[in-house]
Amino acid sequence: MRRTDAGLSTRLLVAQALVLLAGAATSWVVASLVAPGIFHDHLVEAGVGHSSAEAAHVEEAFDSALIISMAVALLTSVLMALMATGYFTRRVQRSTTHVSHAASRIAEGQFGARVPSPGLGPEFDQLATTINDLAERLGDVEGTRRRILADLAHEMRTPLATIEAHLEALEDGVRTLDEPTLAALHGGTQRLQRLAEDISAVSRAEEGQLDSRPVRTNPQLLLESAAAAAQDAYDSGQVRLSVEASGGVPQVQVDPERMGQVLANLLENALRHTPPGGCVRLSATRPDSHWVELDVADSGEGIAPEHLHHVFERFYRADPARRRPAGGSGSGIGLTISRALVEAHGGGLSARSAGAGHGATFTIRLPAALGR
Repeated sequence: MRRTDAGLSTRLLVAQALVLLAGAATSWVVASLVAPGIFHDHLVEAGVGHSSAEAAHVEEAFDSALIISMAVALLTSVLMALMATGYFTRRVQRSTTHVSHAASRIAEGQFGARVPSPGLGPEFDQLATTINDLAERLGDVEGTRRRILADLAHEMRTPLATIEAHLEALEDGVRTLDEPTLAALHGGTQRLQRLAEDISAVSRAEEGQLDSRPVRTNPQLLLESAAAAAQDAYDSGQVRLSVEASGGVPQVQVDPERMGQVLANLLENALRHTPPGGCVRLSATRPDSHWVELDVADSGEGIAPEHLHHVFERFYRADPARRRPAGGSGSGIGLTISRALVEAHGGGLSARSAGAGHGATFTIRLPAALGR
């Protein structure tokens, strides 16, 4: 036969019973050894002779009464204690069973499982809260994972379809391997490569695994370097790019390469949503003594209020029906990467807009590097 181990409640009950029985036996032995001698001494002090039949009868009566009363009292106390212990152990068993079942359901992927409060004190309540928080976080992670996979499948479909269509055209002899065909094939592969690189970058940034070498840096130099790198693209798009001079702004402790990547993503996003003839302005301000803000403000399409809280989500589009420009290098997670990089520097990235058609402003908020 298979041996089954006793559960926690059974072990608690057995252990408590052993303790109670040991206590009762100890009380019995001590009372049996000590009480008759004390009673006899009191009889002697009371003037009852040691050899008299009356004294012997009294002592015998005392011994009988002691035995009976001790037996009844100890038995009653042991039974009451065992009943209380049994009630408590059953409650503990129910609570641990709830936790065990909830953990099993969570392990099976049922992240909606929750542990009710057992009502056994703050320690058990904290355990239930921890299990519930774990389930909620795992549910969020699973939801994010599924959304990322769905988004990746959607984002990969366009470049893969383009590559496949051109290869089939080449096989059928409809197209020749000329420069436009090669450019289309290279564009599709580059977009897939950029997508893979960006997914890896945002994952490492959110997990705090990106290599970073922060140094004290002048915010104005960051803006000027980013503007210089983007100037050709802005000239081609006929969008004016300007950097406002600012004084009295303290330095920031950042990795210039990573912060340049953030500004490049924001400038690319601003150019994508600003029509020819528009303008994009870069500026640095000091809202208080502890923070520095870098603004990227455009005069483009703007963002409706209901979309502001979603612009940093992976692959989010305010208008799902609109595709990205053909040949564009954006992977759809540039803003997500930017936010993760800024938060890795101890800051934050936010967006504001007066609505559609009124432009948008993205603000990088960084801790000021004070002192030497």
